[in-house]
Amino acid sequence: MSNFENAGARTSASAPPLRTWDFWETTLVTLIAYGVYMLAGGLAATFIVGLQDGVAKMSPAQFQDFASQGRWFGPVIAIASPLTIAVLWIAIRKAGRGFAEYLALNWPSRGEVVRALLISAIIMGAETLSGLLFGSEFGTPDSFLIVKGPGGLLALLIAVCIAVPIMEEFIFRGFTFRGWSESFLGPTGAIVLTSIAWAMIHTQYDWFGRFWIFVSGLALGHFRWRSNSTWLTVIAHSAMNIVAFLSTGPYT
Repeated sequence: MSNFENAGARTSASAPPLRTWDFWETTLVTLIAYGVYMLAGGLAATFIVGLQDGVAKMSPAQFQDFASQGRWFGPVIAIASPLTIAVLWIAIRKAGRGFAEYLALNWPSRGEVVRALLISAIIMGAETLSGLLFGSEFGTPDSFLIVKGPGGLLALLIAVCIAVPIMEEFIFRGFTFRGWSESFLGPTGAIVLTSIAWAMIHTQYDWFGRFWIFVSGLALGHFRWRSNSTWLTVIAHSAMNIVAFLSTGPYT
């Protein structure tokens, strides 16, 4: 073996293993990222809504109802999502890893996409059927359907069907799954726990809605594990949100 090859072998052998944040470190970063999302979103919503005419004369209840209108959701997500993802980027760089590599931002195969979409469709069909059988369904506040024209509707569509799936999947099936799956939980435990956490943050829904979000989370976690692709979970998540968006309404 040449001296060059010997040097290369020594360098490869002496290279430290890839650093992955452990269970508690991953949990802390996840909480910080989601906390930044909530704080930035809340401040952005307060600022944007506060600029509107007549807000100063509203009671707290009226202001809350006004602030929950869907037309504000797009701009708020556009502000909060990049800041949230920035927290993940900082943590990943601190670990000495590449952002795309750590989050498994690998493009899935066509077969994986088709399979994921079929499973997602089955889950949504089961959810609809169970809602009809038990008289329950996802509840969307009437104020959320207020978009005030095509511009507001487009902003809401982009936020719900593109920005939110990217942000949530980067957090849960990207960053959190990476750390938890390599901890004592293993991949199966990480899938279950990320699904529970993901369901619990959707406080706008009742327990029926959260149960089906949990089930969807199990499927998304399975896609992430089998494909090693967080982009696949973004695609499936986005597809489910698009169906929900189009089946909800009317928007006013």
